[in-house]
Amino acid sequence: MAVAVQGAPSQGSREREPRPGIVQRLKLSYSKYWYAYAMIAPVVLVLGTLVGYPLGKGVYYTLTDANSLNVGRQIGVNHIPDSFKFVGLHNYADILWGPGSYDRFWSHFIWTIVWTAACVALHYGIGLGLALLMNQKLGGRAVYRMLLILPWAVPTFVTIFSWRLMLADHGAVNNLLGFLHLPQPSWLSDPTAARFAVIGVNTWCGVPFMMVSLLGGLQSIPAELYEAAEMDGASPWQRFRHVTLPGLRSVSSTVVLLGIIWTFNQFAVIYLLLGNGVQDAQILVTWAYYLGFGQQPRDFAGSATYGVLLLSILVIFTTFYRRWLARNEQAA
Repeated sequence: MAVAVQGAPSQGSREREPRPGIVQRLKLSYSKYWYAYAMIAPVVLVLGTLVGYPLGKGVYYTLTDANSLNVGRQIGVNHIPDSFKFVGLHNYADILWGPGSYDRFWSHFIWTIVWTAACVALHYGIGLGLALLMNQKLGGRAVYRMLLILPWAVPTFVTIFSWRLMLADHGAVNNLLGFLHLPQPSWLSDPTAARFAVIGVNTWCGVPFMMVSLLGGLQSIPAELYEAAEMDGASPWQRFRHVTLPGLRSVSSTVVLLGIIWTFNQFAVIYLLLGNGVQDAQILVTWAYYLGFGQQPRDFAGSATYGVLLLSILVIFTTFYRRWLARNEQAA
């Protein structure tokens, strides 16, 4: 017979031990994983120096009116101190809804979205088509793969300068169009033609990466799934829709996200192909560079503000994109 003792704590009613504070948890973590902390310390130091400090300095500049005339600089033995002023969020408000904000920000933002969507769609569509082709049993398949990877293997600046020469007014592209009695646009100076030119060159540079990534995903799909679908009477389109695309879901989500981030911030293609000209074809990142380094006086505060806005847009997009993918995976 069990006897209840007054005042004695019953089973399961013991008070939970207090959770240690953050300092204590850090001490316990360090004492347990000190070797891991020691291994990552150099990486953290390098990233903090090369990324953290410039990012912090850039965010600080967005709150000022800094330009090339009022920042501190050294002239011979004379040092001129900083003379810029703190202006708070004025730069953000001026860029987003100030006078001329459409020409200075929103027109470039819309073109950046169009540029990113067009390039990533072409990268994925052409890359998937080539990956499906290279996944077939073809004679000389290794040679074809090597030739298709060449645009990715060649340094980017070499590829872009080659295209710049071919797209010049008397370059190979216009000579070919003239031979075919077709119009010969000014690819490097006309705004509309320049937009098509940068999309085409960026597609040429980006398709090989997408093809290689998707080819790896295709080769990881079990052949038994295709055999079972074929035995059930599925057509090639049905096998592609219900076997290939679901099998590529994880690879596709990753490469599309990377493609969007890289294309949204693609500086080399537009700058090396067009320079600071054709302002209507400049995306946000190249326009930010123009403000900070391509004009006089150089607007450091405005350029840094564009950089922070770019970072914010990508962080917000990536967050919603990952959540959307997670919901789709749960629904599937």
